[in-house]
Amino acid sequence: MGLIGQTISKLRELLVGKKVSAREILDAHITHIEKLESNICAFNTLTVDLASKQAQAIDNLIANKASLPPLAGIPIAIKDNICLPGYPTTCSSKILSNFFAPYAATVTTRLFEAGALCLGKTNMDEFAMGASTENSAFKLTRNPWDLSKVPGGSSGGSAAAVASGDVVAALGSDTGGSIRQPASFCGVVGMKPTYGLVSRFGLVAFASSLDQLGPIGRSVEDVACMLEVIAGHDAKDSTSLNEPLPQFTRELSGVIKGLRIGVIQELMGQGIDADVSTCVRTASEVFRELGANVAEVSMPYSKHALPVYYIIATAEASANLARYDGVKYGYRSVNCEDVLSLYYTTRKEGFGPEVKRRIMLGTYALSSGYYDAYYRKAQQVRRLVKEDFDRAFQAFDVLICPTSPSVAFEFGAKTAEPLQMYLSDIATVPANLAGIPGISIVCGFDSCGLPIGLQLLAPALQDLLLLKAAYAFEQATEFHKQKPPITAAIECPS
Repeated sequence: MGLIGQTISKLRELLVGKKVSAREILDAHITHIEKLESNICAFNTLTVDLASKQAQAIDNLIANKASLPPLAGIPIAIKDNICLPGYPTTCSSKILSNFFAPYAATVTTRLFEAGALCLGKTNMDEFAMGASTENSAFKLTRNPWDLSKVPGGSSGGSAAAVASGDVVAALGSDTGGSIRQPASFCGVVGMKPTYGLVSRFGLVAFASSLDQLGPIGRSVEDVACMLEVIAGHDAKDSTSLNEPLPQFTRELSGVIKGLRIGVIQELMGQGIDADVSTCVRTASEVFRELGANVAEVSMPYSKHALPVYYIIATAEASANLARYDGVKYGYRSVNCEDVLSLYYTTRKEGFGPEVKRRIMLGTYALSSGYYDAYYRKAQQVRRLVKEDFDRAFQAFDVLICPTSPSVAFEFGAKTAEPLQMYLSDIATVPANLAGIPGISIVCGFDSCGLPIGLQLLAPALQDLLLLKAAYAFEQATEFHKQKPPITAAIECPS
């Protein structure tokens, strides 16, 4: 049996049964990365030395007949805006190209304590600002389903690494859809948990009231297993929730009879590709066949979510990114004569065009005379978006809609028109504004064979319910079992 493309539970079964060692699992994935990385370009930094030490620790546990932690021997990757001591944390930006974090993010500590093998840090849109990973200062990550297409963003590297089989699971961050949208484009599962369920300590901030860390995997069960490890209260994060956690993996089942599912009307019409809309409506019929009660629901304020998001997110980014000035850490320009020119030239040379655009938008929205007209008003409409969800969840347990209005697009197709790129987030940003959990699963393929994502949303702290609904759909369909052509070609060479 090949070790590439296996689930967490299957690899664990092989380890516990001593049919394979952690070293063998690691070596298989390293070899796979060596074959694919020149085409996919998913990683900014490989951490093979770290993974080797971790694999040896797991094999020592097996040799000593000790019990194995839940992610023992599982190859993973983490997005390059998550702190990992000893390795660069660049956010795919020139301004942090030489930055080594002095401390570990809580999520990485929890993953390593659970036995995971960290193979690398993945490419992303600079400072998580983008929907295609084209804004990276270092490289273009390609979609494993079609190398001429983008992998989505901003967690494009993590999604591509999972889809291609480089790793079993990965971490991403989601400020307005940056886990779910690339999961949709790359045909994998990506989840944004309830805001505060997973600690943000050690995540480089983009927009602090919206940012959330979450898992990407090839199955709902794998995502549930990852979430079970990384979720939980953290005293180092003031926004961390201190709530009891369910055992996500043990409570998964394919039974959803009587579940009330609402199809969001406003996200099924104009602007949504025909193939995407058709697949989502077909998915709603699958839920109906599983015994769920499915009906349409109107969320009138959802049409305002995108402009609200791009005011609030850019305003918070303007404040958060003020710390990168060339003084204490990161890139420092040599073309300066005094402190003011140091600030100016460092930021001019260190930030890419999209980051500069968002800083300027956010600074303008917060400036004197415009704060009330833009930022305060956006926060008021944000409340209306949340109230939309509150009303919808009185009648429905779970809401569904497309994850993205389109499938993966070609490189350069939207870079010249930022607004068109921003519209890629139209279905995902409402969940971040409301702080509720969302998940993207594969619900079909378009006429060119590119994956289409179905987004499921649930009330805050109903992450288990969300996983149950996604798991039921996954068990009733075969979409998640299909592999990208480039991976299939390697596994079954002609």
